[in-house]
Amino acid sequence: MLVLGQGARRFHVVAALNAKAKVAMSRFEPNSSINYDKLRSNIDIVRKRLNRPLTLSEKIVYGHLDNPAGQEIVRGHTYLRLRPDRVAMQDATAQMAMLQFISSGLPKVAVPSTIHCDHLIEAQTGGAQDLQRAKEINQEVYNFLASAGAKYGVGFWKPGSGIIHQIILENYAYPGVMLIGTDSHTPNGGGLGCICIGVGGADAVDVMAGIPWELKCPNVIGVKLTGTLSGWTSPKDVILKVAGILTVKGGTGAIVEYHGPGVDSISCTGMATICNMGAEIGATTSVFPYNHRMRTYLEKTGRGEIAAQANENQDLLVPDSGCHYDQIIEINLSELKPHINGPFTPDLAHPVSDIGSVAEKNGWPLDVKVGLIGSCTNSSYEDMGRAASLAKQALDKGLKCKAQFTVTPGSEQIRATIERDGYAKMLRDVGGVVLANACGPCIGQWDRRDVKKGEKNTIVTSFNRNFTARNDANPATHAFVTSPEIVTALAIAGTLKFNPETDFLTAPNGEKFKLLPPTGDELPARDFDPGQDTYQHPPADGSGLRVDVNPQSNRLQLLEPFDRWNGKDLEDLQVLIKVKGKCTTDHISAAGPWLKFRGHLDNISNNLLIGAVNTENDAVNKIRNYLTGEFGGVPDVARYYKKHNVSWVVVGDENYGEGSSREHAALEPRHLGGRAIIVKSFARIHGECEIPWIINCRLKLSIIKQMILINLSCLSTETNLKKQGLLPLTFSNPADYDKIRPDDKISIVGLKSFAPGKPLKAVIKHSDGSSETFELNHTFNETQSEWFQAGSALNRMKELQK
Repeated sequence: MLVLGQGARRFHVVAALNAKAKVAMSRFEPNSSINYDKLRSNIDIVRKRLNRPLTLSEKIVYGHLDNPAGQEIVRGHTYLRLRPDRVAMQDATAQMAMLQFISSGLPKVAVPSTIHCDHLIEAQTGGAQDLQRAKEINQEVYNFLASAGAKYGVGFWKPGSGIIHQIILENYAYPGVMLIGTDSHTPNGGGLGCICIGVGGADAVDVMAGIPWELKCPNVIGVKLTGTLSGWTSPKDVILKVAGILTVKGGTGAIVEYHGPGVDSISCTGMATICNMGAEIGATTSVFPYNHRMRTYLEKTGRGEIAAQANENQDLLVPDSGCHYDQIIEINLSELKPHINGPFTPDLAHPVSDIGSVAEKNGWPLDVKVGLIGSCTNSSYEDMGRAASLAKQALDKGLKCKAQFTVTPGSEQIRATIERDGYAKMLRDVGGVVLANACGPCIGQWDRRDVKKGEKNTIVTSFNRNFTARNDANPATHAFVTSPEIVTALAIAGTLKFNPETDFLTAPNGEKFKLLPPTGDELPARDFDPGQDTYQHPPADGSGLRVDVNPQSNRLQLLEPFDRWNGKDLEDLQVLIKVKGKCTTDHISAAGPWLKFRGHLDNISNNLLIGAVNTENDAVNKIRNYLTGEFGGVPDVARYYKKHNVSWVVVGDENYGEGSSREHAALEPRHLGGRAIIVKSFARIHGECEIPWIINCRLKLSIIKQMILINLSCLSTETNLKKQGLLPLTFSNPADYDKIRPDDKISIVGLKSFAPGKPLKAVIKHSDGSSETFELNHTFNETQSEWFQAGSALNRMKELQK
């Protein structure tokens, strides 16, 4: 039974609202939540020590150092102990984060924190119906999150509020703030001059507990923008171009910092779009310098006092002249053309003018089945207005979309405002369906029924990610990401061969006409309509409230500690699957319908690696069970091995774990009996660093030290696997990948003398009786080695309490 108490208070102080607002929405009280004096003091200390100009990202990051006078600072090498200003959690990841915080034994959070219900709403028929169905289906989870928030002082944004990143931009982001969020697209806030970083539940718990958070000192990639955006080119095209340049790995370990005269031609929400999709290049985060576009957005969202303070401290919120970037990319916005990226990867960039011929050459389906606009990347008032301007042109000529068309507002405030101003009606009239204010199809929460699974088809979206089967669970869907304007145009035309800059449409009366370039107001002339009140304040004292988890629940589950290492080498590990090619976290732990199990490890483990391609047969979710000789699904075979005490290993290709931050991609293999992941290379993000703290932390010194150490390289694929007691290993010679056969047994030897910098050996036993030996590298430090020996970082922390 979950008990939710009565009464409420704001954990954060809210400012006076615009007199025209219909309901009370949360805003910061500037004087109580912004401390530019502290930021300035820290920056001055660091500047004197380094004796050089600082980039903007360095100012904000170093300005949040726990010990600016003593912290060692070397880009790309040292680990920084930081004090973020606040925490935000989306509902899928908040479940694990709050379970961990409950286990910490602390009475309430130490920094302003919020939970946002946006991931568990499936798109099916339309906004109101889908929202109501989600409330019914997810009542247990929503009650858990609301009651946990009330007890521990965490604000709760109810389902229907909107997407976490849009809510942050509208309410909590401000120039110079450092915010961590349990979602990989948290960097969206960089459009308002913030350092916003996607992390995991363990990191969120540390910050909520008032413990310094550690981050490897990032490199800084500078993107110099010149010229001016115009015509069909949009802010989305900037990041689509950058993704094509840097690829999905090029931003790893770095903050991408945009600067130059071209910045002023981009709206605040446009800058947020660019920062949001920076996750697709592996960047730690992205950021823009403070300017008049941000000031206007702050004023329009009821934060004029914050804008005034930012103006007074603008020197802190822009890069120093002469600062050094580790890499510089230059883009002339006046020459930039509309882009569309895909399919199957967000870094395969094409000018829109070329995509038709490229698709024909590659045999990609030309007909656009569905166009989808919105998501956390592109759901601003400006985005919706520009799309509506195209819809109106088509309607004026008697045309509607040839493709299906969906619209996802980013927040309740956006939904209410575009309804008031007529944009929603235009988009519906042209054939669109307005979905709930939620993530929806962008994360696979889409009950798609117009094509059969396995049927080749093309969709175009204004989303950020387009990995195989991500949006609709159909591996044959060719998903392309582009701007809302291009999505709308292609949905009207119904084909990838349409170039809106040059091609004509045909009206029902036979008239040929071209779409004029899209137009739209950056912000509403009549201020925003906040819509319905969807925020729950935690009560003044939640200590008397109770938060229970039903042991019979199939949605929520307390976690059990993993088994300790037995002190021996890992002998005869069965190869569970040898993965062929790309293996993102969507392949390892799919989202979509599986999101409902994010609070239940055993149930969600039924999606383990169901999207990975098996080298033995080029099939997905079809591997041989070498105990029975029969083929079965990956999780089924893994469970069979676990039941029969057979430990196993996964063998992977390059950049294993690319994509969404999903801690279950590390938890699931450990839960089902995996012991090692051996690959050519690992990606930056693999899970959200959420480790199962089911013990009560008393926070004595030894525990605090261990909690801090747990967060070293928190965004590293390898570190997340290490936390669960797994061995993330890489081939010393990548060609050794080819030596492993699907029916091999692998022994990992040298563990008794396991030490930092000392490689391990793999002994491969082939079914024909032959064997081979080769070297495996690892990146364990001494503390991480203790995690492995204890069975997990959690177990090690428990040992330190004794």
